[in-house]
Parts: sequence; C-alpha cells; structure tokens
Amino acid sequence: MMHGIEDEGGPAQAMALEVAMVSHSYGQKKALDAVSFSLPAGSFTVLLGLNGAGKTTLFSLVSHLYDTRHGSIRVFGRDIRREPGEALRRLGIVFQARTLDLDLSVGQNLAYHAALHGIGRRDAMVRIRELLAQVDMADRLHDKARNLSGGQMRRVEIVRALLHRPSLLLLDEATVGLDIRSRSDILAAIRVLVVQTGLSVFWATHLIDEVDEADDVVILDKGRVLVAGAVADVVRQAGARDIGGAFAGLTSGASRSGLSVVTAAAIEGKSDLAANGEVEAMAPLVGVVR
Repeated sequence: MMHGIEDEGGPAQAMALEVAMVSHSYGQKKALDAVSFSLPAGSFTVLLGLNGAGKTTLFSLVSHLYDTRHGSIRVFGRDIRREPGEALRRLGIVFQARTLDLDLSVGQNLAYHAALHGIGRRDAMVRIRELLAQVDMADRLHDKARNLSGGQMRRVEIVRALLHRPSLLLLDEATVGLDIRSRSDILAAIRVLVVQTGLSVFWATHLIDEVDEADDVVILDKGRVLVAGAVADVVRQAGARDIGGAFAGLTSGASRSGLSVVTAAAIEGKSDLAANGEVEAMAPLVGVVR
C-alpha cells in the first residue's frame, strides 16, 4: 500500500493545504483576489470554477511555479516561500497539458521521473508496477507513450505524480479532452487512492458532474473564493437542490453584487463585514471558509 510522506507535528499538521489571503496579478489584471481556504488531510476537495476563474494561477502558486508575493501558502504546515523544498516534496502535480515523452515507453517515462526524485532503480520499478496496477495499466509498462489513448496517458501522468509518495496531489483539469468513460475511470481511481492510502487530493475542474456529494468543494469565480466546505453544506446554505444549482446561484450572485471573499472570522463576527451587517446579508449565499 502506498503511504504519503510522514509529517511531523501531530494535530498542528492536520491541514493538507492552507491558503491565506493570496492575491496575484498579471500586470494590471488581478487573477486572484485575497483567496483563503484550507483542505483537511485525507480529503478529496474539488476546486470548481469556470474557465478563467483563476484555477491554474492558484495551482501555479501552490506548486511554486509562481512566487507568492501576497499572502501565504502552507503544505502540511510548510510555508511554500520559506521552506519550498519541504513543501514541494509533499506535493504531486498533474497539470492540464500532456507532458509525457511520446518516444519513450511508459516504464522509461516513469523511471526517468523517479530518477529525478533520487529514487533508486530497483525501488522505482517496485513503485511503478504497484501504481500502474492500481490504475489498471500494469500491462502497458513497455508500450510507447504515443500508442496510448488520452485517458491512458493521463493515468500514467498520475502515476508519475505519485512516485515519490506525496501527501497532497494536485490535478488541474485532469479530464479535459477525455471521453465520458475515461473521465469516470480516472476519477474513480483517484477516489480509491484517497480511501485506501489517506492521500489528500485537490481536483480543479469546471465540470459540475465531477463533484460528488461526499466531496469538499471550493468555488472560485473571477479570482475570488465564494464558498468552501462540504458539498452538502454548500448546497444547503445556497438554498439549492444540488451543487449545480448552488454554483449557478453563487456565481450569478457574485456577478451582480461584486461578492468578495468571506472568511470564517467574518462569519463569526470578527471582522468589519460582520460589524456593518454585510455578512448577514450574504449569509444565504456564503458558507464558512474552512
């Protein structure tokens, strides 16, 4: 069974990811605006937002491709700016773009990546075979990457991201361009890993049908977090019948009112918003950001 990197510190390390007041701009255009939320360890959390909402920018900051200049990001308690090595070794990342070397076999692609992480060849092959079996790809070890379907390539990329036994897996629009069956299979495989290994997953998508009732969800719209929490809580607080209705109501409400980030402190009456009554007015739309 695969286990994540051990994290010292006990209860203080219970959050897989903590994002606090993170903003990011491209020139004059603000892509993220005071984004705050946290992911419990061992959870499957969906980052739900339309194209252009800021999902990829957020993932680029969490993975340290972009420097975090405003706010802070912690991965299992490790600050991404102050301890980038410790934070990043706890991360596995699958970006939207395909990144396999098509001229290499599945095994060669994975062995090369394992070597970059300093994993010895013998140990690497054990992990590669174990993980390929978990995603139903054990018989494709020696196949050239170019001969795989889109869904199979994505599974190999997921295996690659898990080789160094990360504690938190980021997946940015991992099912884009895949057929319905491939999408379903990949989602199912990731959810099984969460249950069996305690892996924490942050899954970015714009597709409502990829959100399960048992998930946690962070809804991002125009660079702002509108709500974060358990799907059932978000649906109830939005007065909707399902997550699709909640998403539609929240995002349309944000467009009309210029809705901004609301944190747990605001809901609890510890901010200026609470003091002037704005939180009460927004309560039907916004849940506590955990």
